[in-house]
Amino acid sequence: MGSRQSDNHSRQARIADMRRADRVRDRRNKAIAITVSAAVVTGLIGFGAWVMIDQQDKKDAKVAAAKAPVDGEQTWDAAKLGRKHVDTPVKYEMNPPVGGDHSPRWMNCNGDVYKNPLPEVNAVHSLEHGAVWVTYSEKADKADVEKLAGTVAKTPYTLMSPDKEQAGAIMLSAWGKQLTVDKADDPRVAQFFTKYVQGPQTPEPGAACTNGLADK
Repeated sequence: MGSRQSDNHSRQARIADMRRADRVRDRRNKAIAITVSAAVVTGLIGFGAWVMIDQQDKKDAKVAAAKAPVDGEQTWDAAKLGRKHVDTPVKYEMNPPVGGDHSPRWMNCNGDVYKNPLPEVNAVHSLEHGAVWVTYSEKADKADVEKLAGTVAKTPYTLMSPDKEQAGAIMLSAWGKQLTVDKADDPRVAQFFTKYVQGPQTPEPGAACTNGLADK
């Protein structure tokens, strides 16, 4: 009888020990779960903050690029550039032209890449609408032409065409503004796009760059 009572007490003690061990394990697992959850939340908050800071930095850099002068660009007095719509030929003082009287019809400039030279009077109308016109001569490397074509193709309010008569290998024109570069990876190319695609120089911001002339 005494032996059975002893065995019973021993069994109950083991059960109590197992239950205490279970409670300790449960508390430890909960503590681990809470710690991991807190670390995940902290990480997500930190990542979110980093993303916001990165986005703001990029936005600030873009604003700064839009405000900064483009090194080496030429500027013409916009007030002295004609803006009449004419149906007669126009002789421009610069090549490619950056403004002046022009045709009532604009060249499509919704990322349009043209394989042939463009009629200047139509391209100038595109500049009036806030487009950047990229032109290249036979001096430009084929790889640079292809890279620029890719950039233009994905950028609304831009157009591109060859120009055998221009002085530089690659020239970027906006209304009253022009930049000459030798290579497509010149950082001033991106700066010129940022600053002048629908930029402050635009006489008619928001005007259409589609439903115009599309002679490719």
